Amino acid sequence: MKHTDDAAFRIERLTAAYAGQPVLSEISATIPRGRITAIVGPNGSGKSTLLGILAGTASARSGSVRRTTAHKPAFVVQHSAIPAAMPMTVRDAVSMGRWAHRGPWRRLTKVDREITRACLERMDLTDLATRRLDTLSGGQRQRTLLAQALAQQSDLVLLDEPSTGLDAASRAEISRALADISATGVTVVQATHDMAEAALADYCLLLRDGVLEAAGPPEEVLARAEAPVGVRSTG
Repeated sequence: MKHTDDAAFRIERLTAAYAGQPVLSEISATIPRGRITAIVGPNGSGKSTLLGILAGTASARSGSVRRTTAHKPAFVVQHSAIPAAMPMTVRDAVSMGRWAHRGPWRRLTKVDREITRACLERMDLTDLATRRLDTLSGGQRQRTLLAQALAQQSDLVLLDEPSTGLDAASRAEISRALADISATGVTVVQATHDMAEAALADYCLLLRDGVLEAAGPPEEVLARAEAPVGVRSTG
């Protein structure tokens, strides 16, 4: 089916609060389909809250979010959110992505196993398939979580600070993986504080104190992000 809407999300006057305190205020934005969008801003700016609302794991107080992608989003948490001592292999973790279709603890079909194998290969994890998660580096664990998301076969992947705590080589691996995923037509949205990572995106949203300060190409938005608070663009 051909999509006529080039936006994966249309956000209108979105507000949200946490423990009674405002977190997002009157956010209106579009997020392009089939591209990489980075949500940037200082700590406490509302990045994770906005991502959670897009993922369906957090609720808005008012406003609307219209998602036009065909499938439910695949939400990728930080690698540090997974207990390091979890007695699970890489293959087991990736195959959990198939639960979105079959339900938890159901026996995998031949198709499920083939999809798992393909996702392991796509994230360059085939040689690590039988390794336990607690033996992996942070970058390898993050790639495992990406492969798990791909196993859901969603056309929308959301990530919360995927490069946090990773070394330069691992951050580069994740960047390449996201570019490869996007190149297949999947919409990628990540909340990040890493300006170098955000610069590689196709589109950026800049949040500050729960307000959308800027939206557009990275070179424009990130220049705005580095401007002192209170300095407004004249463009």
